Amino acid sequence: MSSGLLNEAYVGKTRVETIEKLLKEMNKGVCSKNLLEECPELGEKIVENEKLKYRLNILKRSAEQSNGGEEKKTPEPRPQKIAKEVTKHFEVVDYGDSIIEKLNNLFTNSFPSWSQPVNIKETFNPKYGDYQFDSCFQISRHLITEKKIKTSPKDIAAEIIINLEMIPLVEKYDNVNGYINIFLNAKHLGKKIGEACAKGVSIPKISKRHVVVDYSSPNIAKQMHVGHLRSTIIGDSIARLLEFIGFSILRINHIGDWGTQFGMLIAYLRECFPNYLTEKPKIEDLQTFYKESKTKFDEDGDFKSRAYQCVVKLQNGEKEFIDAWNMICDISRKEFENIYKRLDVLNLVERGESFYQSRMLSLVKELDNEGILKEEDGRKLMFIDGCNIPLTVVKSDGGFTYDTSDLATIKQRLFEEKADWILYIVDRGQSEHLETIYAAAQKLNWYDPNEKRVEHVQFGLVLGEDKKKFKTRSGDTVKLLDLLDEGVRRAEEKLRSRETNFESDGQLIEAAESLAYGCIKYADLSQSRIADYVFSFDRMLDDRGNTAVYLLYAYTRIRAIARNAKVERTAINNYLAQLEDGIIPLEHPREIRLAKQILKFSDCILNTVTTLHISKICDYVYELATLFHDFYKECYVINKTNNEDGTEQININYNRLVLCEVVADVMQQCFSILGIKPIDRIDLQIIKISIFKIMPCKSCATKSATIESKNATIQQLEATIERNEQANRRMRDQHNLEIRRLRANVPRDQHELEIRRIKDLIASHKQYGTKMHGEWAK
Repeated sequence: MSSGLLNEAYVGKTRVETIEKLLKEMNKGVCSKNLLEECPELGEKIVENEKLKYRLNILKRSAEQSNGGEEKKTPEPRPQKIAKEVTKHFEVVDYGDSIIEKLNNLFTNSFPSWSQPVNIKETFNPKYGDYQFDSCFQISRHLITEKKIKTSPKDIAAEIIINLEMIPLVEKYDNVNGYINIFLNAKHLGKKIGEACAKGVSIPKISKRHVVVDYSSPNIAKQMHVGHLRSTIIGDSIARLLEFIGFSILRINHIGDWGTQFGMLIAYLRECFPNYLTEKPKIEDLQTFYKESKTKFDEDGDFKSRAYQCVVKLQNGEKEFIDAWNMICDISRKEFENIYKRLDVLNLVERGESFYQSRMLSLVKELDNEGILKEEDGRKLMFIDGCNIPLTVVKSDGGFTYDTSDLATIKQRLFEEKADWILYIVDRGQSEHLETIYAAAQKLNWYDPNEKRVEHVQFGLVLGEDKKKFKTRSGDTVKLLDLLDEGVRRAEEKLRSRETNFESDGQLIEAAESLAYGCIKYADLSQSRIADYVFSFDRMLDDRGNTAVYLLYAYTRIRAIARNAKVERTAINNYLAQLEDGIIPLEHPREIRLAKQILKFSDCILNTVTTLHISKICDYVYELATLFHDFYKECYVINKTNNEDGTEQININYNRLVLCEVVADVMQQCFSILGIKPIDRIDLQIIKISIFKIMPCKSCATKSATIESKNATIQQLEATIERNEQANRRMRDQHNLEIRRLRANVPRDQHELEIRRIKDLIASHKQYGTKMHGEWAK
């Protein structure tokens, strides 16, 4: 009897240990030999899941790359989360033609107990509808783990569908194993396209804000260089975007036009070029003089003393020195204005360091009176909690610093301009300095970050093809004027290589300039703003892929469709007026895909205003052009046939012509935000280039079909993985129950009580054996 019970006790103990070990392997997803022997079905599921997950990751990466995702170095946040984060900065009154926002609101209201953002994504296979809601799996896991309510994603989907309100946008909902597939109403899409043709795509209506955008900011007496390129281009585009949605914009060019360097330069000019006021130097000469004066300032103590005297006389307003300062500023300003004119950068208000001089004096006095400043080695410092470096408000010689200037600047913009937003378009190297300025402004109670958006819109560097800072062969910084001239020269060569036949050289130069400046801007704006990018004329002038050349030619070709058919916009509007309810019939899948992309313009605008990543607009317009190519390839718009008498008959599909015009309208709006001038009148028959033959490269010819196939496979894999994980959870639950039964505090029968007694006996025998072993060892 004792021997049998001992045996059973040992078996029970071994069983507990075995099950615990198996549970650990299950939780880690390890498929060991023991697991396969104990749970052959579960082991197979784990192996299958690992393979499926590996294949799923590859497919997802491949699908992202098919959409141009390989260029995105940082993951983009979901629009729903973004919207929640910035509601403190602006209020969306109306989402316009946004499809995704309407669906988000619809599904959020359908399951009130779920407080997390819902996940709605577009599908690429008509079998699964137009959009898909897949948060049911997340909700199911939450209910099981947090609230101990066992319910399947399919049951949750069924409950949500019952609560969903039917809106004109949606035709039907379909529950497929917990995925809610959303089928849009083609008639509603057709009505929106008709309205877009007549009035434009309805963009979000956002409560108006007054915004100060600070960008470009060159220095007086120095030529603008490639380092000013990104700030100027990005800042101008952000200002255009915010103006497009109805914000009041003040564009500020915060130039460096004051300080010791001017005393230094004036002293040098007076000594070396005494007639400088009558024989004005060029900007190139001024830059050379500045370098030479700086060298002399650093090496010659007497010259340094004379330079400081010039600074004092300039600050006191003595005529000769004010005239010299104005002359230097005027020479620099003319170069700046030339570059801004070429890049179509308009309405920049110049406010240099000199503008804030009187405000700096009153600021220092105010901070002194309030006891904010601390003296240290003759300097006056402002310490801010959480910041590594204090602000130097006054130097030991009594002079002001950039810290003083930037504090006076932000105060002026908050209190005098009454700005709701202040955006500094400055390279990322200034991040710590600007964050300290913002922290100081908050410490002084100048603004509440929950109410006003004061933000450093930072960007990366422009690199050369060697992945280092973009410089000339001699190692000098690339001058911006030289860069623009080189772009125009290369664009002109490209146009001539197409055997173009322009009416005049002036027309050719105009086209070359539009092409060059558009390419330079787009190459910058299409990159991730916060990342460095490699500057390459060859890539930016390529007519394949996501480039300005590709898009400009696409736009010109689309505009030419109606023009070549001799159809005026008034004729199209008359056609719309006679349609029932203004609904454009959308029957072909390519028409529906294109219509959805057009209406995404509203989402694109809202997302870009939120993140200030202009690359989102570039991604949007590129995808729009690509989808238009797919549509144009399969759906005829203008069909020409020959009659029996030899005359030509033109058949026009006005429904599709409306789609063409709306696509061109939206592209034109995108170009306007990007600051790119479309080449509207170039005759592509003359240029002898068919954009729709070269639009996608060979690998992109089957892009849409590939993406649809990949997304369908991804959905199937995700469903299989979920089923396998559910089986895994069920098996773990069974094993946990068995362990609890074996380890129960109160044995269920006398047999188990006897097993526990024998276990205790075994333990005491072990202790006795250990004790005896010790005595024997002695």
